[in-house]
Amino acid sequence: MDSTTNESLWEQHAGWWQREFSAGADPEYEEQILPLVAAHLGRVRRVLDVGCGEGQVARHLARQGVDVVGLDPTWSQLGAATARAGGPAYARARADALPCRDEAFDAVLVCLAFEHVDRFETAIRDVARVLEPGGTFLLLLCHPLLQAPGSGWIDDRTSGEHYWRVGGYLGDHAVVDEVGPGVSLRFLHRPLSRYVNAMGDAGLLIDHMEEPPPPPRLLAEIWDHAEAATIPRVLLVRARRVRSGAPWLTGNSTVPGSRRCDR
Repeated sequence: MDSTTNESLWEQHAGWWQREFSAGADPEYEEQILPLVAAHLGRVRRVLDVGCGEGQVARHLARQGVDVVGLDPTWSQLGAATARAGGPAYARARADALPCRDEAFDAVLVCLAFEHVDRFETAIRDVARVLEPGGTFLLLLCHPLLQAPGSGWIDDRTSGEHYWRVGGYLGDHAVVDEVGPGVSLRFLHRPLSRYVNAMGDAGLLIDHMEEPPPPPRLLAEIWDHAEAATIPRVLLVRARRVRSGAPWLTGNSTVPGSRRCDR
């Protein structure tokens, strides 16, 4: 199954995402993801939000006074983002072919999107291309170690212990997972080293990393184990573009049929 099929799944189920994970419905976004992004990007000038979905993170940044451009390959998400307005500009594009000029942004955000992108190394190179020297790349992932295939809570009734089993972490893995009744989406697992090495190859130097515990409301609603507060669900990695003049700074990444995002 390729990225085209993945996009068709998102087109089909975008409404589910918009109901369940936006407009205050999801405690993880409200209590953790939005504050984390604002803390790291609230003072930049111009942000490219890659895989913006229906735009809740882009709108949150725009309310901080940041100029935001959001890109997503899914028309259903972009339609909702445009209808909800809030300041950002939106365009349709894939993460591995950004329709933006070189060094157009002082920050690029990818929030819980690379888990759905096949050509993530190409996407990271394009992120570096559109960043100005010294610009910030902020990457949020479902934690690769603790979201590996086969991971999950073990309830050991003999010992009375609850613990998190780590599944097949080291290998790449793609799965279409049923995330809700009648709702299936495609997820790609990779070990963290794949992301770190791709960032280094693209001239992106990691300078900060966070593994926050799940927010209290999420723990109260879905995980009632005391040990759950020690298991992070989200990984944040921040990097700076430190290399210039590399070969990947040339060429045209514009997606046919989409407008340029460098206004």
